[in-house]
Amino acid sequence: MKALESDSRLIVYVDIKSPYAFVALEPTFAMEQRLGFQFDWRPLTLDIPSYAGSARKEKGKVVESNRSPKKWLGIKYAYMDARRYAERQGYKLYGTEKIWDSSLANIGILWAARHDRDRLKEYFAAVYPLFWRRELDIEDVAVVRQCLTSAGIVTEGFNDFCKTEGRALHDQLQSQLHPSGIYGVPTYVFENEVLFGREHLPYVEWRLSGCIGAAPDISNVL
Repeated sequence: MKALESDSRLIVYVDIKSPYAFVALEPTFAMEQRLGFQFDWRPLTLDIPSYAGSARKEKGKVVESNRSPKKWLGIKYAYMDARRYAERQGYKLYGTEKIWDSSLANIGILWAARHDRDRLKEYFAAVYPLFWRRELDIEDVAVVRQCLTSAGIVTEGFNDFCKTEGRALHDQLQSQLHPSGIYGVPTYVFENEVLFGREHLPYVEWRLSGCIGAAPDISNVL
């Protein structure tokens, strides 16, 4: 798997632990339906401490942190911004109590795409809303497997996949992303063009639809 290459006309990179990826799901799937072809959904497992520092909360209070006040302000705004759009879609979005390792849930994306691509949306629906309500432990392989089951996706062999082929595929893909200019989620890739953020969806759809009429401006679509 090459970071910028796909048999699909559009690659979509997401991370289960990203609030911005969460609020981009519905408009991206809506665009997929309008265009009439399947996108290539892939995981980008964010290394948040590398750029935003690390922190841990207990009962809503910060008990461990190496973040500066400036970084905390930026993170609080990011959640406020994402929460605004989540609520308009009818979802709850609570800030996480720690920085999660989302690799298992993201390997679930690779598994769903391989074994039952038509139910990938159902997998996201089984994972994202519960996680952002603080009701899902995405570091527990049994929990991720149950989400796949809830989506109607076969899970026989998933545990081994997480330890072997799936882990190798996930890690090999992650190692390519930064060198390919892919740093955050959601990111949209087509014809070697990389666009970060759902605000580019109108432009992406215009391009994939044949560039009919004037190019649209960016927009945070719902």
